[in-house]
Amino acid sequence: MEENGGYATLGYLYQHVLNVPGPVWKTKTPYASIRRIVQDDRFFFKIRPGLWALNSHRDAILEEFAIDEESPEQKRQEFNHSYYQGLLVEIGNSRKFETFVPHQDKNRIYLSRPLSYYTTLDRFYEFTYTHIVRRAITVDVTWFNERKLPDSFFEVEHTTDIQNSLLKFLALGLTSTLTIT
Repeated sequence: MEENGGYATLGYLYQHVLNVPGPVWKTKTPYASIRRIVQDDRFFFKIRPGLWALNSHRDAILEEFAIDEESPEQKRQEFNHSYYQGLLVEIGNSRKFETFVPHQDKNRIYLSRPLSYYTTLDRFYEFTYTHIVRRAITVDVTWFNERKLPDSFFEVEHTTDIQNSLLKFLALGLTSTLTIT
């Protein structure tokens, strides 16, 4: 966490902590142990779900992410939308999928960098008919498998009417799978 600027997502910790030379993990559930360790408020504090930081970096991190209890609701909502997009991208990357976010979202900030820094694709694969691809490219996060076909589509909705997202999934023929946060 120190090497990452004093903060890290659980996904980042899962990928890097077990590779640190020296400590021996004598547990069959190291991820559960990591989750338990970061909840020790003597050393860590929770920034957002899945995002933890060192208490020793608290002031700098709160300033970097512009986290202020007095901040306008819209600013917090925007942080949440791009934050959850970023989490979905990180999860997709850790599961060895290629990840994509729409062009209008690529410059939104996730943690301290644009979402495009974390995604693995700059171009959306044209996996089917043009009219379907035009609709699919607007989904908040897409995971592609090794055959360059979509494995999962994710929409992050918490401030707007979910009807548009439902219609988008219906147009893509995804009536049985929908992820809502």
